[in-house]
Amino acid sequence: MVLDTGRGRERTLEDLVATAKKIATAVESVIDGKAEAVKLALTVLLAEGHLLIEDVPGVGKTMLAKALAKSIDGSVRRIQFTPDLLPSDVTGVSAYNQERREFEFKPGPIFANIVVGDEINRASPKTQSALLECMEERHVTVDGTTYQLEAPFMVIGTQNPVEMEGTYPLPEAQRDRFTARLSIGYPTAAAELEMLNTHGSSFPLDQLTPVATALDVRELIKAARGVHVSGQVKEYIIALASATRTASELRLGASPRSALHLLRTSRARAALDRRDYVIPDDIQALAIPVLAHRLLPTAEAMIERKLPEQVVARLVAELPLPRP
Repeated sequence: MVLDTGRGRERTLEDLVATAKKIATAVESVIDGKAEAVKLALTVLLAEGHLLIEDVPGVGKTMLAKALAKSIDGSVRRIQFTPDLLPSDVTGVSAYNQERREFEFKPGPIFANIVVGDEINRASPKTQSALLECMEERHVTVDGTTYQLEAPFMVIGTQNPVEMEGTYPLPEAQRDRFTARLSIGYPTAAAELEMLNTHGSSFPLDQLTPVATALDVRELIKAARGVHVSGQVKEYIIALASATRTASELRLGASPRSALHLLRTSRARAALDRRDYVIPDDIQALAIPVLAHRLLPTAEAMIERKLPEQVVARLVAELPLPRP
């Protein structure tokens, strides 16, 4: 697969994957022993999506988000979500200029290539809703004027599922806009020992330098868009999404947007694996991260502790693979 970048030369998919590997290596130098988590974060970035990192405190959620942001030489902003945060603190505000005698727009932190929303569920629903337009339509409307967001644009939200006092759970519309949910999990004993050796005397983010530019990421995204998805694989995606809507354990199944996100992430995963075509394995690997956080279990399923992740795993195991 060859990609014409419009800069007088062509870059192959192999060249672009090499750049992606540099980004992954840079992030892994900060997050020890979590190669799959880093790969999923990079997959979401190349799929033009947004990532929700949900896990217990202290496992490196914010560190992963910051490392990915810092490895790319683009604009990065971090928003600490608190109960008193206002929507204008995210999107920006029109302020009156005394010298020019007119209102001028002051962009908020959402105007960046990568926006890290730390503890996103600590802000009020009103402030959370300020992200809806940005994440879906990639522009911001303030006082009737629409401002476009520069590509690449990615929101990385973090939240602690066990520390729920004083928080506002993300509504279904907000969770549905996150392309995938990632749980980092505890490190292995070897990785934790390495963390003590390296992080105990220094802060690894200070040594992390950009290994790619925003233009590199845009070219990677363009390459991922060109990955071929057969009609049979598309039907497989639809069948999987439809199966969640009729599953007895779920009262809310996967939305049409989730099927689209599953398609985009499968293309990005295939590109990272140096393939210009999607295979069913890509869909199966991404089904839980892309679908599970959008699904709502029934009361009976909650009593029986049947998690949406378990339901998706069962559906993937039962659904027949597409015929070649």
